[in-house]
Amino acid sequence: MSEVTICNLALAHLGDTATVASISPPDGSVQAQLCARFYFAARDAALEMAAWGFATRRIAMSLLQEAICDSSPRVYPDGTPATWRYMYALPNGALNTLAVLPKDAINDYEERFEHHGLYPQGYVPVPGAPHYTPHPYATESRQDGSQVVLTDVCDAVLRYTARVSDTTRFSPLFTLALSHLLASMLAGPLIKGEAGVAASAAQIKFFEIYKAQAATSDANQGKTHVEPSVSWIGGR
Repeated sequence: MSEVTICNLALAHLGDTATVASISPPDGSVQAQLCARFYFAARDAALEMAAWGFATRRIAMSLLQEAICDSSPRVYPDGTPATWRYMYALPNGALNTLAVLPKDAINDYEERFEHHGLYPQGYVPVPGAPHYTPHPYATESRQDGSQVVLTDVCDAVLRYTARVSDTTRFSPLFTLALSHLLASMLAGPLIKGEAGVAASAAQIKFFEIYKAQAATSDANQGKTHVEPSVSWIGGR
């Protein structure tokens, strides 16, 4: 479905018989102007609410600063106190950060221990044992307003939810959920008064139902099972 089709579906949920022809720019109707005002906010909010597979991306992040470690308290080269060792730029269009991973991670959930020269097999403390990821991190804003990811992972890879504008990538259930969320936003301006409040509340309930169904369906599109590589764990 296109943006316009989703808007018309939202209007239909409210019993509005108008047909919007364009929202970018609005076609001149009140309905189109309201859809242009609320559609993008509804879309981004719905995208942020779950780790949708169609909106999940991963990228090797760009390093901004590495903390200076000496006898003095850890700081970044620009003098900013550093709680974390590395500061990376948050990718453009990132709505939600999901995980920070090492570049050599086996998958999203495990990586091999580093070799310390103590064991001939190369892994410690148990040969072949996994070290579980993702790693701790934090997202913050700098004084200039730019958003950054802070972590102790070198050459970090970020898995995140991206802003997706191409509606053909949306799953059918996500599209239906989005239409109800948009309808909840349109209800007040179009219906007004207590009836509008009631209509908005009803659409939110439908949104929650379809969002849950969409999230379940999306989660079923993949399966990851971390196999214990240590016999006494696998035998539990």
